[in-house]
Amino acid sequence: MSTSSKYADHGLPTPEPESPSLNRPRQPYRFSTLCATVETPDVDHKDQHGSSSVPIYQTATFKGVGGQYDYSRSGNPTRTHLEHHIAKISSAEHAFAVSSGMAALDIITRILKPGCEVIAGDDLYGGTNRLLTYIRTNMGVTVHHVDTTDPPAVLPFLNPGKTAMVLLETPTNPLLKVVDIARISAMVKEKCEDAVIVVDNTMMSPYLQRPLEHGADIVYDSATKYLSGHHDLMAGVITCNRDDLAKQMAFTINSVGNALSPFDSFLLLRGTKTLAIRMDRQQSSAMLVAQFLVRLGFVTHYPGLPSHPGKEVHERIADGYGAVLSFETGDKELSEQIVGATRLWGISVSFGCVNSLISMPCVMSHASIDPATRAARGLPEDLIRLCVGIEDPADLLDDLRHALTSAGAITLAANNFIRIPNQVSKAVEKLTIGPSRRDPARVQENREWFVSAPGKVILFGEHAVVHGVTAIAASIGLRCYGLTSPRHDNVVSLHLADIGDYYSEWNLDDLPWDAVTPVFPGEKHEDTLDQKLMQAIATRVLPPADEMPPKTHGAAQAFLYLYMILTHGDVRPSFNFVARSTLPVGAGLGSSAAYSVCIASALLILHDHIKIPPLPPRSRPAAPGDPGHIHISHQGRRAIPPDIAEEVNRWAFVGEKVLHGNPSGVDNSIVVYGGALAYTRPGFGKPSGMDQIHGFKSLRFLLTDSKVGRDTKRLVAGVAKKRMEEPDLVNHILIAIQAISDEARRALADPEISRESLLSALSALISENHIHLVSLGVSHPTLESIRARTAADPFKLSTKLTGAGGGGCAVTLVPDDFQDSALESLIAALEADKFQPYVTAVGGSGLGILSPYNFEESGDALVNGDAAGQSTIRDQFEKMDVEQLPNWAETRGRWGYV
Repeated sequence: MSTSSKYADHGLPTPEPESPSLNRPRQPYRFSTLCATVETPDVDHKDQHGSSSVPIYQTATFKGVGGQYDYSRSGNPTRTHLEHHIAKISSAEHAFAVSSGMAALDIITRILKPGCEVIAGDDLYGGTNRLLTYIRTNMGVTVHHVDTTDPPAVLPFLNPGKTAMVLLETPTNPLLKVVDIARISAMVKEKCEDAVIVVDNTMMSPYLQRPLEHGADIVYDSATKYLSGHHDLMAGVITCNRDDLAKQMAFTINSVGNALSPFDSFLLLRGTKTLAIRMDRQQSSAMLVAQFLVRLGFVTHYPGLPSHPGKEVHERIADGYGAVLSFETGDKELSEQIVGATRLWGISVSFGCVNSLISMPCVMSHASIDPATRAARGLPEDLIRLCVGIEDPADLLDDLRHALTSAGAITLAANNFIRIPNQVSKAVEKLTIGPSRRDPARVQENREWFVSAPGKVILFGEHAVVHGVTAIAASIGLRCYGLTSPRHDNVVSLHLADIGDYYSEWNLDDLPWDAVTPVFPGEKHEDTLDQKLMQAIATRVLPPADEMPPKTHGAAQAFLYLYMILTHGDVRPSFNFVARSTLPVGAGLGSSAAYSVCIASALLILHDHIKIPPLPPRSRPAAPGDPGHIHISHQGRRAIPPDIAEEVNRWAFVGEKVLHGNPSGVDNSIVVYGGALAYTRPGFGKPSGMDQIHGFKSLRFLLTDSKVGRDTKRLVAGVAKKRMEEPDLVNHILIAIQAISDEARRALADPEISRESLLSALSALISENHIHLVSLGVSHPTLESIRARTAADPFKLSTKLTGAGGGGCAVTLVPDDFQDSALESLIAALEADKFQPYVTAVGGSGLGILSPYNFEESGDALVNGDAAGQSTIRDQFEKMDVEQLPNWAETRGRWGYV
């Protein structure tokens, strides 16, 4: 890196010593020396008492006529000393100190006149964007936001005679993009010689970057940041070398009266003396933090990293990399957890302080930029900005490490911290999409579509799966049901009958279609959610979450997100969607995954992304009771082909992302495919992904809802913390749970093992797995109470917690020979203890879709009836008692399953 500018002669005489010295030539003072030495601007400002610190002239007026000062708004000796000092360290002829960084930009933009044009970057500080928006809206000034990190991108917007100002910021805030000040300045001057080049230098300060040396006309800093360094004052500074610009800005400052006060001038002058030594410490620590995050696999923005795309340009125009960096987690909620878990890093806007700060720009410093604009400019909602202070770097790293661990973003494995992946495993991520089945001419859909999906249960390996242990999951007989009914009135509605009887409807013309990028049939959804659409739905369609019944905000957002992004062409289906569930919501049994599968399958059908296979062709004339082809009954099994199942699974996973931000992909996969699977999380140096357990034999379980809410993230973070504090103990437990999962997997897949041996083995494995989970600290007194009740005479059944624990559900294996009377007695005892038990089969079918080829009357309702004059099943479905729902649904017609 070139350091010539850092040690250059700044065009000012080296101050003479107060005492005689040897007669030898002097070298120009280095920057840190220039910072620490404050010279007297001229003989008139020399302190009569020889004060070693500039006095505070805390006065509004000055006596006399014709003197240099008369009113502190126009000038003050303390401020004059400060401005002389700022000019010296900035390679400037002129400097001005005003009340804030935004006040400095306001002074600069008053140079503009109606009808002129401004070119500005597309990654700017939120306050800058707000002021430019005001100028554009109220002052008749055109503002072009351009990617200034690509100099040629500026050229099309240069308009001779019109372009009055080019506003640059480098590195940008908060994405740390680098702008080539020298190259853009040369390009602009060549085509628009009257245009003024303005640079916001706050991120670097004069110590690390002096834009006037690279062709800028005006430079401003929020001196609240690095120049002051202590966040005990608000100030802004402006520097320039052109007399005409200096004269204009001096006039404006005097006119509007926003010059810096004498006391704040004194504080700022004091702060600048330690600028160099502070920033040396801050940027060296920032590099350590950036390297730490990169090693963990986070996308990290810092110009000092070898991978930074602007590193070469930055090293050409700057003398250091600064002390601000940012990184992405891939999950906004996870980022919020990380920020909230820090202790040494203070949660605050701004930067440049001796204390380290952490923030989420999109909800703090850049919240004034509307979400759609943030998304268009590529500003991630999950972005975390770190502003490194002068604390010991070991303490900063330790605090950040604890926050990441507490939030469940990283964990300790083999004595190293590793990132817990928030991407779906490759087995799900690379599911292929079948060929488009869209008809050339889409016909208005008049049928009702009835779909269902099972819940899931983690049989073995919960919690341990986060640390690379294989988990065994299976579908359960409790299901979620979804019904679409056509309405054709340009309205779509959502009714969540079992969640506070929530109902809402939306006029299709009022939805934010300007924010959607549709995914056409046969195309893939991106790995990440469309944040522009997410924000548009959250801010323009739905009320705040705290104004909606619990759990309904996410469900409505997922429904609308899938509806809008699957819409293509000029067809926007108008229908009612009703969801019912025999699954307890929020108990850890996959209710959200089942809901996601239901809305995904229904919307894929209505948006013509998938089609149910046609009936087999007739091989002979049809007759009453004879469809005209060979029919073999499979009770609906395997009626839904793999390509449709895969497509539904892909979109159900998108729905899970909307609901949870960072799902593993296990829940939606087991819900779609049914049966059982083994899942190993990637990133632990062994084969990962999901494998179906073939030959899985359906088992009977008693699921008991403790009715105690769970804090999954807290529980996951607690295990990670325990592993960090007691690695030998926890690693031993993880090894034991892996052995349990392996043995269970072999037993469940073994076609030769006897039923009696299988049930005996599973019973022992369930008990042992639960003991290990208790040792990890994730059980709860209610779960232990359920376990004791089921283990007591005369029942003697094996029970364990499932899912995150800390509440939620317990699972009890019920042997084939367990008497119905004993089961009824156990259920009554659990209900008396205020728990909610459910008897269900484990390992059954996955996604179900009611055949569209049934047109037989069932009572007074027509299955999949036409909307025109025919009765529908919606009324019955909405009013049906939840306990009667499974049998009622089964009698609606022929179901096809995965």
